[in-house]
Amino acid sequence: MTVAKETVRDEREQYAFHDDITYLRETKAGLTEATVREISETKGEPAWMLEYRLRAYKHFEARAMPMWGGDLTKLDFSKIVYYRKPSEREEKSWDDVPDQIKKTFERLGIPEAERKFLSGVGAQYDSEVVYHSVREDLQKLGVVFMGTDQGMKEYPEIFKKYFGTVVPAEDNKFAALNSAVWSGGSFVYVPKGVDVPLPLQAYFRINGQNTGQFERTLIVVDECASLHYIEGCTAPNWATDSLHVAVVEVIALPGAKVRYTTIQNWSNDVYNLVTKRAHAHAGATVEWIDANTGAQLTMKYPGIYLLGEKAHAEIVSVAVASKGQHQDTGAKAVHLAPNTTSRIVGKSVCKDGGVATYRGTVRVAPGATGVTTSVRCDALILDEGSRSETYPYIDIQEDDTSMSHEATVGRVSDDQIFYLMSRGMTENEATNLIVQGFLEVFTKELPMEYALEFNRLIRLEMEGALG
Repeated sequence: MTVAKETVRDEREQYAFHDDITYLRETKAGLTEATVREISETKGEPAWMLEYRLRAYKHFEARAMPMWGGDLTKLDFSKIVYYRKPSEREEKSWDDVPDQIKKTFERLGIPEAERKFLSGVGAQYDSEVVYHSVREDLQKLGVVFMGTDQGMKEYPEIFKKYFGTVVPAEDNKFAALNSAVWSGGSFVYVPKGVDVPLPLQAYFRINGQNTGQFERTLIVVDECASLHYIEGCTAPNWATDSLHVAVVEVIALPGAKVRYTTIQNWSNDVYNLVTKRAHAHAGATVEWIDANTGAQLTMKYPGIYLLGEKAHAEIVSVAVASKGQHQDTGAKAVHLAPNTTSRIVGKSVCKDGGVATYRGTVRVAPGATGVTTSVRCDALILDEGSRSETYPYIDIQEDDTSMSHEATVGRVSDDQIFYLMSRGMTENEATNLIVQGFLEVFTKELPMEYALEFNRLIRLEMEGALG
């Protein structure tokens, strides 16, 4: 057993390390209008983006903190550093990435993954994207995959047409914060009829203490095209808080198919407060596959707005809450057109006093006839000190709707544990197997390499699950 624990400790350190680097530029701690102007000036942005940032900043200042969700009372915006520039430019070759940063991503296995099973990779380190690359054959077909800052400069017509249309700056307080100080993220455009055969992956790394990371991702998949986009996230453990406030906008034009997969593994000092939303036009399919481990508080509710007839939404999310963690997650499907369909599945596991909250929302607008939707949320509680909460919200304003909803809360039974232990497993191994089976609805949606990685993360979380 000692050997197993040592292995677990070593594997956690794969993600928990930090680098001592000198940033090329960083703002003072705290957020002011001067901070917003400094970020925009550093990036050499057009006037319209500065105006957008300043409007968002004013909304952020004016809007109250949300009175629902997780505990935000200890989040001190004045101690956060809102911009840290680690390298001179976004590189297209790993060889050109600064050595110290390159070693970080090599340690995390990113270049190896790119070589083996990806169409392209993006890597963000604190505030800036340091690397982006896409396969040459896809470039020739017109596929664009680069940092959002670069996308704004190189593809201004596409960028300005869609930026801020899915998630307006005034949507919520944290969307306003992101809109004021955003930096990095991915800009993706897939032309009409182009199928991207292997996933594109973006990897987000927080390194600095008290860092705020504000990725802004914009994905546009044109008519009858397809894309699978994957993001991963890690950070070292610090004694002080870090902040990840992202906005992701996905546009699936008629007949397009988009899958967006997240495997989040933040450290326990990170506040993860994100707004992720998609527009699905006529005949389009958007799938959101979302996993949440780590972070002291996650507030994340991927939403899909079904704007055109026969659009389809699928959201499968899992959350694992351990000691000192609150996973406040969920999903939203909004039916605005006839004959649209949606399926929402939420799974949560809580242990060692962790709290898992699930918020599932389905709306059917007047005139959206022939809608079919289903919601299922299941919770697994591994000890007496943990807590699971479910808040379903159903707003159906059209009689011609087929709706199903199921929710369960359960515990691992002694009989299950005893049976598996009688087959030679330890108590922790038995618990881990049961949990992995419970989460299979998520795991089976992942490419093999990512399913293996996710199961490994679950095994790490389950170490010592039953005391």
